[in-house]
Amino acid sequence: MHSPATGMPATAHFPPPPRSLAAAGLPPRVRRTLERALSLVSIELDGGLSSLVSEFEQELFRLADHARNPGLESGCMATLRTFRANRADLVPRFLLALEAAIAAIRTPAQPPPPVPLDTASFGPLSLVEDTVMDEGTVLREIASRQEGRANLSLHLLGQRFGVLAAAPAFDAERLPLGPQCLCRAIASAARTLGIEHDARLLLYRIFDRVVMPGYVRVLERLDAQLADDGILPSLTFVPMRARVEAVGTNETSHAARTADTIEIPRPQVDDAQRPYTGWGVPATADDAANDPQSHEAAYARLRALMSGRRELLRKFQPRSDSPLPRRQLATSEVSDALRQLQQQPQGGGRSLVEIKRSLLAQARQRSGEGASLAPQDEDAFELLGMLYGHIEQEIRSEAPAAPLVRELRIPVLRAALQDHAFFTRQRHPARQLLNAVAESAASWHDNTAFDPRVQAALRAAVAHVVGNYEGDMAVFAEGTAHVRAQLQTQARTAELQERRHIEAARGREKLAAARARADALMQGIVGDRRLPRFSRALLDQAWADVLTLTLLRHGESSSEAEHQLTMTRRIVDASLDAVPRADDALQCDVESALGQVGYHGQDATVIAQRLTSLRSDGDDAASRTELAMKLKARARLGEDAGTARREKPPVRTPEEQAQYDHLRTLPFGTWIEFTANQRGNMLRRRMSWYSPITDHVLFVNQRGQRTGEQSLDAVARLMASGDARVVAADRGHLVDRALQAAMGALRSFAGRGESRTSEATA
Repeated sequence: MHSPATGMPATAHFPPPPRSLAAAGLPPRVRRTLERALSLVSIELDGGLSSLVSEFEQELFRLADHARNPGLESGCMATLRTFRANRADLVPRFLLALEAAIAAIRTPAQPPPPVPLDTASFGPLSLVEDTVMDEGTVLREIASRQEGRANLSLHLLGQRFGVLAAAPAFDAERLPLGPQCLCRAIASAARTLGIEHDARLLLYRIFDRVVMPGYVRVLERLDAQLADDGILPSLTFVPMRARVEAVGTNETSHAARTADTIEIPRPQVDDAQRPYTGWGVPATADDAANDPQSHEAAYARLRALMSGRRELLRKFQPRSDSPLPRRQLATSEVSDALRQLQQQPQGGGRSLVEIKRSLLAQARQRSGEGASLAPQDEDAFELLGMLYGHIEQEIRSEAPAAPLVRELRIPVLRAALQDHAFFTRQRHPARQLLNAVAESAASWHDNTAFDPRVQAALRAAVAHVVGNYEGDMAVFAEGTAHVRAQLQTQARTAELQERRHIEAARGREKLAAARARADALMQGIVGDRRLPRFSRALLDQAWADVLTLTLLRHGESSSEAEHQLTMTRRIVDASLDAVPRADDALQCDVESALGQVGYHGQDATVIAQRLTSLRSDGDDAASRTELAMKLKARARLGEDAGTARREKPPVRTPEEQAQYDHLRTLPFGTWIEFTANQRGNMLRRRMSWYSPITDHVLFVNQRGQRTGEQSLDAVARLMASGDARVVAADRGHLVDRALQAAMGALRSFAGRGESRTSEATA
């Protein structure tokens, strides 16, 4: 059957693809696996997508602020208003597009529309449509960059998704949850915002900068999860050439066997969700073994994994002609060359790849022939590069200690080349110093918590190592001891400051309870009697402070409190007398009591006279007005001048109530992170103390300095809205975590999967 218009075969009818996994009609196991895959990707990308919305809005505002003419400014502001009206749809639309793509995994791809046979008539000639070219080009560039970075993961995922689809392996274009799928999803979501073409291009660029940097790790985790779900669990690579297949299989299987025997120490965490209450001082941990032979054996097993990874990556590289013979550099030659680089200014700013390239180039210049590293040194370079890559992901680039981590690169490399136990021994001196500096850069949050003495100690330790390390590990140990001593001093100082702030907060809580009790006792004495307005104002402020101080100092059952209550009754009775009567004894007692709460001289005398004798409302209005102004400007006992009375907060939602109840169960000293700005920067604060009576919470920073008080209600609302979160217990030292991440990547190459490393290293 042919179409009369085109002369081509008529297009077959294709059912519309499903828009959700529930409507896809997939087998139960396939559906569960795809739901888990979609959930993993959604969770991993959630933070980046939230930052995308904030970054895009901030960038539009910046463009409007720096516009060169009113037309551009008005256009940016119009786009900003449109985006703010529809911004809530961006992330849901993006996730719905991803679900639709993965739900259509078994739906046949529709063929491209037929091309008409009559092509003799031409319209306006142009190379391509400008709008289509711009958006398509930007999205293709984003996808191609990610495909180049994650070539192996995408290849393996294509095979696994092919099994789920009961079809041949997916290519990069049709791969569910692949780079092109994500680009199509963000383009579909952007079109629903109603923004102009240029604004969409800006959104794509921010998407590439904010969301996609961590996408390679997401693909690795997704591949490991599918393997754990039983989708081609033994798949590690597809052989490209039969001649290399047997060697590659043996190497990989050997690496897989050795994966179960690596003895890298792993941090033990009983409950990763428990709140973190420490001050962040690095603790010393005992090594599993200090036997040099055991560490060398562990490093040999690491090298076996590295060899398997290298063989696997080599299979995906184009075949080259037989390489020219190269002279292997001895470890001593490499160490001497590194010493020269270490002494050069800005030598530590180079990456390990640049350092390696520089070493080989210098060796070629000296001997006139190509050079290469010895296999054990090559493995040390690569493993340390992976370790530094994971460390760089955790440290904050704006932290003062971040450059120091890079300055340690060459000394740490020399130490790792000299002593392979750096990779297997937790208490290795070089590893401890690197961890102290890196954790300082990772835990830095703002300048208010920045201790210049700790930073000076870090700089001095790094400078000492860079200037004096010549193979003696004691140089690293000296620097670490100096840093740890300063950190412990800071922790002790912070604890002392925190203790003083807690005592002050508890004192304010007792004062608030005493004030509330004094108000209740005074209300019981006054009852329903109508006092003159000015006399009642004096009772509620000046005399209430006297009662509060008495209850705070002596307690309600003391004779002093009973005496003050008796004076209160006499003051109330005097205020209700129709005929004023002078009571010199009562006036003297009242004036003396007012002196204890800060009323002195003429002010105390005037207030005592007003409290102990009745004056008509028309008598001396000017003096009453002046006294009222003074009382209004004066701070109450225990309060700051001008403090506004807090309004009753609105009723909490169920989620806010759940967060409120959770906060009341947290121990004192729990760290909480608050969102500082629209960019998502976080400020870490320590919840030192909270009052179950007044609901006030005391927060301090990393130096123990008071950063303000909030209510538990306010913090619960911030947590419910996602602007605050409890910091979970630390997962061990940063360098240990980075090494475990590198080990997980190596085991994934060996076919074991990162998620299975805990059993092998427990």
